[in-house]
Amino acid sequence: MVDFFLNALPILNRILVAGIAITAFSLLLHALTFSLRERVARVFALILGCIVLITVTDGLASTANDLWEAEIWLRVQWVGTALLPAAYLHFSDALLSSTGRPSRGRRRFAVRANYLLAAGLAAAVSLTNLFITDITQDGGLAHLRAGPYFWVFIAYAVPILGWTGINVVRAYRRCQTSTSRRRMIYLMVGSLAPGMAAFPYLLMLGSISALHPLLVRIVLMQANLLVAGLLVVLAYATAYFGVAYSDRAVKGRLFQWLLRGPLVAAVALAILVLSTYIFKRIGLPDSRLILVAVVVGIVLLQFAITIGRQPLERALFLENRSEREEIRRLQWLEERLLTGADLRQFLESLLAALCDLTRSPAAFVIEWHNEGTAFLAGVGPRAMLPLEADLTTLPKPEVLEYIPGAGSLFRWGGYWLIPLHGPDREEMIGLLGLAAITERLELTPDQRESFGRLTERAAGALADERLQRDVLASLNRLMPDVEKIQHLSAAARYGQAALLAAPAEGGPVEADLADWVREALNHYWGGPKLTGSPLLTLRVVREELDRHDGNTVNALRAVLRRAVERVRPEGERRFTSEWLLYNILDMKFLEGKRVRDVALRLAVSEADLYRKQKVAIEELAHVIAEMERQSNEPATDYEVVG
Repeated sequence: MVDFFLNALPILNRILVAGIAITAFSLLLHALTFSLRERVARVFALILGCIVLITVTDGLASTANDLWEAEIWLRVQWVGTALLPAAYLHFSDALLSSTGRPSRGRRRFAVRANYLLAAGLAAAVSLTNLFITDITQDGGLAHLRAGPYFWVFIAYAVPILGWTGINVVRAYRRCQTSTSRRRMIYLMVGSLAPGMAAFPYLLMLGSISALHPLLVRIVLMQANLLVAGLLVVLAYATAYFGVAYSDRAVKGRLFQWLLRGPLVAAVALAILVLSTYIFKRIGLPDSRLILVAVVVGIVLLQFAITIGRQPLERALFLENRSEREEIRRLQWLEERLLTGADLRQFLESLLAALCDLTRSPAAFVIEWHNEGTAFLAGVGPRAMLPLEADLTTLPKPEVLEYIPGAGSLFRWGGYWLIPLHGPDREEMIGLLGLAAITERLELTPDQRESFGRLTERAAGALADERLQRDVLASLNRLMPDVEKIQHLSAAARYGQAALLAAPAEGGPVEADLADWVREALNHYWGGPKLTGSPLLTLRVVREELDRHDGNTVNALRAVLRRAVERVRPEGERRFTSEWLLYNILDMKFLEGKRVRDVALRLAVSEADLYRKQKVAIEELAHVIAEMERQSNEPATDYEVVG
């Protein structure tokens, strides 16, 4: 039995070390992807980089073919161990700064000095025998021995780690809310993980590993399990720094990242190692079933994650039933939200069914709103569909008959028209048209019933789309305020509650604003840089929403047009130098003319046009910034009643 465990535990321990490396690397990517601008996250990424180096080299050394190769990897491993104390001190300094206690110069100097000292130690450890010396093997476990000056490294690392602990405790005392204190406790406990991962167990245990190999392997396995768990706790506590998202979003994103990345990779590696070991024991060392087992395991695990992730997130991260129901409704809305393409596809299906029912060669749906009409969908030959210009001046139709379920049937030129009404049956929201093939629409009673159901569904789709548009317009008005609350909440999480009383910022930096304006102008007539532009959050754009039925894109276009008009000089339009900036903005972006045509019309080279275009966009950004400042200024005109 002892021999079985002596053979099995090294394999399990290698899987655990590889799992720690995979987890650390995944969390490193998470920190670099979502929180790179936050100093705490950047330093945490450096600590994770040290852990990745330590665990990867540990795994390579344990599977090396000879002691010479193992010694190379173990010396590289000590580079990460030597750098870790300095990274710990840097991390504690970042924590103190994030809780409102920035360095006055001394901590910053100490951090930089420690990095220089750690770099020197790393070079000495990897290239000389002063701190660690030749490799040895005890109980089947290879490790380096302590050198004559190993005590110097201990004398350096212990005070630095003690100073780090003091800084973390100071950061904890500066936290003012129960939530921030709880997360700081998680961080204090989780910060043990890097130190435990780098601790030289075998170097310290010495000959004990030869006398009690099973006990040492069990200790190593338990330590690695604890490191993996504490590492996740540390990543969870660090994920909240500098992130302007709700707690639920932070937890859910990290949870999904861990499921899709480290869990799947670690399970696949475990299946590969264990199946290789099992097939080797039964005499099939190169069986292709090993790859089959790995692929099946990955697919089944991904299937389980896809099915169970959302219910598991709701059960773990939402405290009460009402919150779970709200999130479930939001997820349902996200999955079933009707886009313009979805509505058009559904209407085209309805129109095709109506054409089959009535033998009409063409059909169309027109939306009817306050600003006029809009062609939504049509089927049949394009020549038989009405033009956009025809929709602006619809003549008075001629009433033909009344069809139950569909309503009154009208005749307009060569079309049969059916008005589409909203749920209250009073407001007309659209028109359904069919190309007329006879003077009157001849249908059997069953066909009339089907005709009525199809028109009702078309009206229902239009009504739902209009209601959805109102909901999205409300969300567009709400989003900037919600985002502002999230940013303030993130800034005040760890002892900086005074920021909540600070005055609001005046607006975006004009350097960023110029980039946003340029991207929005390039996609002025449609594109992701317009529909997803950060300019949509400006107050001056939100004020335009009511004039454009909540359509944020049209509101942004209106603001851009208004800003371009402010660039326009006074007087009649000319093609002189003083009109150059306005002409570039108007002709190239608002009118959409080609660069060559604009350059010819303005009598400039294309290279000069691009230089002047940059100046014009910067001027336009300045105008929009001024419009935003005026929009944020409180009103000073008062009406006197009396």
